[in-house]
Amino acid sequence: MRTSAFLYPWDVVGDPDAPARIADLGVQQVTLAAAYHSTRALTPRHPGRRIVTAEYAAVLYPPDEGRWTGRELRPYRQAWMPSDDPFAEAAEALAGAGLDVHSWVVLAHSSRLGADHPDTSVVNAYGDRYPWAPCIARPEVRAYLVDLAAEAAVRDGARGTELESCGWYGFAHLHAHDKVAGVGLGDAAQYLMSLCFCAVCRAGYAGQGLDPEELGAAVRRALAPVWSGSGSPDAGWDAVGKLLGADLAEATLRWRTEVARSLQEAVTGAVRAAAAPGFQVLLHADPAPYRCGANVGVDPGHILSVADGVVLPCTGADAVREAVLGPFAGRGSDAVVAANLTVVRGMGGSPDTLERDVAHAASLGANQLRLYHAGLASDPDLAKVAGALSRLG
Repeated sequence: MRTSAFLYPWDVVGDPDAPARIADLGVQQVTLAAAYHSTRALTPRHPGRRIVTAEYAAVLYPPDEGRWTGRELRPYRQAWMPSDDPFAEAAEALAGAGLDVHSWVVLAHSSRLGADHPDTSVVNAYGDRYPWAPCIARPEVRAYLVDLAAEAAVRDGARGTELESCGWYGFAHLHAHDKVAGVGLGDAAQYLMSLCFCAVCRAGYAGQGLDPEELGAAVRRALAPVWSGSGSPDAGWDAVGKLLGADLAEATLRWRTEVARSLQEAVTGAVRAAAAPGFQVLLHADPAPYRCGANVGVDPGHILSVADGVVLPCTGADAVREAVLGPFAGRGSDAVVAANLTVVRGMGGSPDTLERDVAHAASLGANQLRLYHAGLASDPDLAKVAGALSRLG
């Protein structure tokens, strides 16, 4: 099974041993970050450092000034690596070790964008802005994301791309010093807290026959039991309908699905227009259309008519893999259905069960494998990965 490991450029730049070490795992490909959100990351094997602090969402290459001059929304350049083009430098080194390189592009997730341009952010039913979550219904945000995708995906040395957060972002966010776990939010509350009430989305709800003011009030009423601790812990879309009412829930989802689909179509079209023939375009996705975040909710039939395939979150129990892989079963032999498995023990991964988990994913229709994350994993974790891949062949 074709396998790719996720990497950041800083895992490679300045470490001449990194490419061979990754190739020796038994992977054929690297999914290398070209545009990424803020993070604090370990570099446990780098000869010159142990921590990289990426202070804001940025592109890891020099953006094209001709494309962005005069535009209010534009990508931020990285400032934490001593390289003019860390993506290209890392990609060249990895290719030299015989590895295919695909770009990894995070789109609708940028706290700095929201801080500098607050009108671009998702606004919840209480009027709170989510600076990490640009509203993808806004025309200026959509134009920015489409151009960012085309530029960041199609880098020299990249033979394909994986697009993360190509859809709605919402309430859930691994924020610095997060203090939001005091009240448990199930699927329904997460969805309601992720509904946007900016001017564009309010007009969108009106187009679905809803009164935006009444919808906002309904969302707040539905969430009241959650704040008092008596909310339903039920999971799944039915829980949203139970909390908000089936008709209201379906109307909001119609609007959000329409927006997300059109963005995904525009983004993939722009990437293909910028790339050479055969350039592969995959989306990080979840088959539950109401999901938000890195793995955006999609309709399997639609997304496979738009992209070349999907990367699906498959870490955890068998039931997790069954839920995300099942809806893609039998959807076409040419589509990539990649099972994404975390192999960092300290981040909830299970490198000890990798061989068994891959076999289970393959039995459910997965035809490729993604490993998160070869730069963050410990030496013992990587040894488990190499052993499992050698036995899988």
